[in-house]
Amino acid sequence: MTNKFSVVIAGGGSTFTPGIVLMLLANQDRFPLRALKFYDNDGARQEVIAEACKIILQEQAPDIAFSYTTDPKEAFTDVDFVMAHIRVGKYPMREQDEKIPLRHGVLGQETCGPGGIAYGMRSIGGVLELVDYMEQYSPNAWMLNYSNPAAIVAEATRRLRPHAKILNICDMPIGIEGRMAQIVGLKDRKQMRVRYYGLNHFGWWTQIEDLAGNDLMPQLKAYVAQHGYVPPAKDTHTEASWNDTFAKAKDVQALDSATLPNTYLKYYLFPDYVVAHSNPERTRANEVMDHREKQVFGACRAIIEAGNASAGELEIDEHASYIVDLAAAIAFNTQERMLLIVPNNGAIANFDADAMVEIPCLVGKNGPEPLTVGEIPHFQKGMMSQQVAVEKLVVDAWEEHSYQKLWQAITLSKTVPSASVAKAILDDLIEANKAYWPELN
Repeated sequence: MTNKFSVVIAGGGSTFTPGIVLMLLANQDRFPLRALKFYDNDGARQEVIAEACKIILQEQAPDIAFSYTTDPKEAFTDVDFVMAHIRVGKYPMREQDEKIPLRHGVLGQETCGPGGIAYGMRSIGGVLELVDYMEQYSPNAWMLNYSNPAAIVAEATRRLRPHAKILNICDMPIGIEGRMAQIVGLKDRKQMRVRYYGLNHFGWWTQIEDLAGNDLMPQLKAYVAQHGYVPPAKDTHTEASWNDTFAKAKDVQALDSATLPNTYLKYYLFPDYVVAHSNPERTRANEVMDHREKQVFGACRAIIEAGNASAGELEIDEHASYIVDLAAAIAFNTQERMLLIVPNNGAIANFDADAMVEIPCLVGKNGPEPLTVGEIPHFQKGMMSQQVAVEKLVVDAWEEHSYQKLWQAITLSKTVPSASVAKAILDDLIEANKAYWPELN
């Protein structure tokens, strides 16, 4: 293997960036780097993460050229891959996304419902800006986009940058498949072959086999019906709010016992439960700011102060190995089978051709080749049609600066009880997002 690649991580100041760097270093045998760059528009935040990562790279892989910058030309020139995970408005705006809907009795969640719509309105412009930088300075590069909410971002890039070499991905199914592997006693999720369809954060597994072709669905369905996705061995690392989500999967699965659900479906199918179990004064954003933010930045500062990587505890981001799988599949034309968010184009026979669906694809040097799903049942089709319409209306609203389209989008969300509640939430969200959204007319 002689090829070595240049990568820019867009969102260099993210708390997830050190995990991606450690994961890239752990996978140099299958995706070797010649250069790694960080790009962020918040230079002060990025500097702390970058200076710590510089020490890690000097210790583990001094031959990889490393730099960080707030200058797009410097960042995006001579790169093969852009790994993007940006959060426009950072965690204080996520806090608003979660708390404003809760004030109106509607669930507050990062990517689902009105909070996800608000985040989408901020993310579209940020991701399009990155696409434009990539196309200007490294037109042959691929963007592997982790930025949320992935469904809205994917619809925006499909429509507004139709020729861009961007792949939108999500690691939530990967995390769930890891739990499935534990439940059936396999080493990891790569010991399974799956069939899955849906939208981002909104899908169902229809087939799960081991590599010998043995059907694992009966065992998994029986287990999930009792325990959700909480594996038999006690997991002390999973936070209480996530454990509740994994356990709630048993109630989601009861609605269609022929399939296994994505955990995020709880927000659409049991929104009253979610609101009842939410604290409007302390949401997930507060948990992250109090724990992950402090832990990662504290570790990075300790590494910088000591001048060696052992001074701070940073975890390799196992979920992020998916992004290496994807980069390697493109770089070396491996035809690996992966779940990606792609235009439907007939893969789901009885669904909109231009909907951005999340389905298995074979990935090689020309990008993804979607696998055929066939026809889907009325229940899933109905839910997906409603949610796709929400996502399309959000992109309409962003593109047309349309208040009415955004009101329609929030009204149509399955998480919102009425148009009057939707309007009240929208007016509060507009006030909170003045610095980030297009002005709506």
